[in-house]
Amino acid sequence: MKYGARNRIQAKVRRVKKGEVMSLVKFDVTIPHEMSSVLTTESVEDLQITPGDGIELVIKAIHVLPVKS
Repeated sequence: MKYGARNRIQAKVRRVKKGEVMSLVKFDVTIPHEMSSVLTTESVEDLQITPGDGIELVIKAIHVLPVKS
């Protein structure tokens, strides 16, 4: 099956909380992944980002699409 999402992270289902209409599925990520971000150079300089810095990544996404293999 083809789908539009291209960022794929392997995970295991940790918990399923079923509601009447919606269900919440929690996942544990099973392997580390590399992520990228495009920032303005001004932002990189303002944040003083350099290789080796510890940093927190905040992911803003509309959907997480579980695909069972």
